[in-house]
Amino acid sequence: MPSIIKSLHSVQILDSRGNPTVSVRAELEDGSIGLASVPSGASTGEFEAVELRDGDKSVYRGKGVLGAVKNVNTKLKEALVGQDASDQALVDKTMLELDGTKNKGSIGANAILGVSLAVAHAAAKSKKIELFQYLGNGSHLPVPLVNVINGGAHANNSLDIQEFMLVPHGADTFSDAVRISAEIFHALGALLSSDGYNTGVGDEGGYAPSFESTDLAFDYLQKAIEKAGYKLGQEVSLALDVASSEFFDKSEGKYFFKKSSGEKLNSEQMVELYSSWINKYPLVSIEDALDENDWDGWKKLTTAIGDKVQLVGDDLFVTNVERINRGIKEGIANSVLVKLNQIGSLSETLSSIETASGAGYTNVISHRSGETADTTISDLAVATNAGQIKTGSMCRGERIEKYNRLLWIEDKLGADAKYVNPFK
Repeated sequence: MPSIIKSLHSVQILDSRGNPTVSVRAELEDGSIGLASVPSGASTGEFEAVELRDGDKSVYRGKGVLGAVKNVNTKLKEALVGQDASDQALVDKTMLELDGTKNKGSIGANAILGVSLAVAHAAAKSKKIELFQYLGNGSHLPVPLVNVINGGAHANNSLDIQEFMLVPHGADTFSDAVRISAEIFHALGALLSSDGYNTGVGDEGGYAPSFESTDLAFDYLQKAIEKAGYKLGQEVSLALDVASSEFFDKSEGKYFFKKSSGEKLNSEQMVELYSSWINKYPLVSIEDALDENDWDGWKKLTTAIGDKVQLVGDDLFVTNVERINRGIKEGIANSVLVKLNQIGSLSETLSSIETASGAGYTNVISHRSGETADTTISDLAVATNAGQIKTGSMCRGERIEKYNRLLWIEDKLGADAKYVNPFK
């Protein structure tokens, strides 16, 4: 018998940065219940689906989501009660048609996504299987890209680069990768503390020291890896999320390193900079290396170093099939960052993953800077055999929840669990 949606209910909760977000509870006729909470980004692309906020500056600084919550409890509830929860495509299609806009600006991507995920969780419980089994039944545990130094929009320091990450691709298992990352994270903290740097953390749990240069951040990462007893470039490499749209000066068409060096570089100079970094450091992945509208620059970048390093499009692709297809057609980037709330529904997210992988692009499943304890992305990464995940550092509960969920999935899979290095 189909799992019929009996009720939907939403409340306004807080995310990891103390801002309101949407949480949804879906209950089915058989008593199965699914819960989901929606993340929110700080560094957001201009082409992302609309996150509906109330705008009343006297309440939560205008960031309230009671309008989105109301849309769940009225419009979406009315449209979906009685539908089969196991028909995810129809559930999502119903919501998209009800919204009627290209960017989900009417009902809100946060309202739609909350329902989309809660219904999927409920349907999985109704079938008495794990969410990762319900979504795709993959067996590959993802290589984590672990954010251990924060900058950019995620930290109040002198680094323009938003994330410096560890990539423990040489581990034998996912649990080993978590252990290795945690050991390096603590080794890094000890090094920073001994040299007089602040060891406070940013939005995603990485340290946020005020380094004098980007090169110094690289140097400390390398020292931490070696201090923890691992081989640089063999067991653990490095990755970046530049988030360059955050410091791209549209008026001049240049990238302005305003927090650090004060330099202004054009696209060609940025390509030269990245080329020098991958020759000097064990970098295996660079995300958002150029602005979301700098398609010509991205093309030059991909031509120059696309065969040497993973080039991840985040703001460039915004988990949108249309934009991903443009990248594929023009030979731009070679990897897609996958964020559920960028596109706003589970079905569309799965389509984006399929489109990217079908063209030989890698997929990196990702959290947002404003997170909750929701662990859907952990299941999504395994279900789709994505092979990589970004879910923050080795501290902050909302980040650790995702790693812990993956450890439980690894245990559930047992001998079937695979951990494969995507950077060979």
